Amino acid sequence: MIEFQYELRETFQNLDISDPKQRSFISRNRPKVSKELLRQIKAAHKEKPVDLFFSYFYDACVMPEAIDEIKAMGIKTVNWYCNGSYQLHLVSDISPHYDWCLVPEKFRIKDYLKIGANPIYCQEAANPKIYKPYDLPVEFDVTFVGQAYGDRPAIIKHLLDNEINVRVWGWGWDKYSSEAKAKKDSLLHNLRGCTSRVCKKFLKTAGWKVEGTENQIPAENKESSIALPASMLGGVLTDEQMVKMFSRSKINLGFSTCWGTDEIGNRILQVRLRDFEIPMSCGFYMVEYMEELEEFFEIGKEIVCYTDKEDMVNKIKYYLKHDDEREKIRQAGYKRCLQDHTWHKRFEMAFHEMGIITW
Repeated sequence: MIEFQYELRETFQNLDISDPKQRSFISRNRPKVSKELLRQIKAAHKEKPVDLFFSYFYDACVMPEAIDEIKAMGIKTVNWYCNGSYQLHLVSDISPHYDWCLVPEKFRIKDYLKIGANPIYCQEAANPKIYKPYDLPVEFDVTFVGQAYGDRPAIIKHLLDNEINVRVWGWGWDKYSSEAKAKKDSLLHNLRGCTSRVCKKFLKTAGWKVEGTENQIPAENKESSIALPASMLGGVLTDEQMVKMFSRSKINLGFSTCWGTDEIGNRILQVRLRDFEIPMSCGFYMVEYMEELEEFFEIGKEIVCYTDKEDMVNKIKYYLKHDDEREKIRQAGYKRCLQDHTWHKRFEMAFHEMGIITW
């Protein structure tokens, strides 16, 4: 295996061509990346024939013509992309130029076909060398590790309101701290109560109009109204800390909604990496139900699914009281992941479908 030797960090920080600033960078950078990519592949291919070019590229990363040129050398080309559920437009230019596109979003297969690409359904998985059980004391009833966005804070608040001892770790949870919110509320209260001429002048200068109710400082939205105890909010964990947390928790929660789709009224559910990482770590896993999960797990026997907030509350309370059932499901999910849901297994099946390997 030969890796592309190129610093791609800035490339992957500028992926949206609709943004003028990013578009300017992309127009300058994409030809450079493409030129260097072709130079390295030609050199490697000359030394020893390259059988397969495998990438995780966006349109912003490489010119479609570069992919065509790689194929012209007799090299098979594959692009893996796992944000197609809501960002397919970011790979719509290059996808038709690859021999195959590996697609974990089953419902997007037809959309890849529409743009002229050749998709292969390849679901996500977990690496058992990284995601593994740890012999640690079980300290927490219910935990979630992941970012705070969409409906997640409201659901966590609902669990607290139903007397479930839940803890969360990850980016963005600190802004829901009741202490942080109290400080913000105090500031907003002071601003709203500011009626002196000096304050009015200041607010006008700052861009706030104070004459008339229609121009008052806007009321807080639903998201900012959620306040959670600081004691239950954790920061961002390292990868190792996260995996260990799966072993330290009686119940590990998962959420199936894609970023932002609940906010625009078009909620998209998707099988996530966590759906395999937690069971692979031998953690008891509870996630929102979606039909596609039944292709990978026996629901109720290998993982547990909830259908809404009330169902989630009821099942959490049930499994916290039934240790033997919880343990049986935890072990069954772990066994299933080791058997069927490794990346080795996924790519073996994908390469077989491509005809690259035979059984």
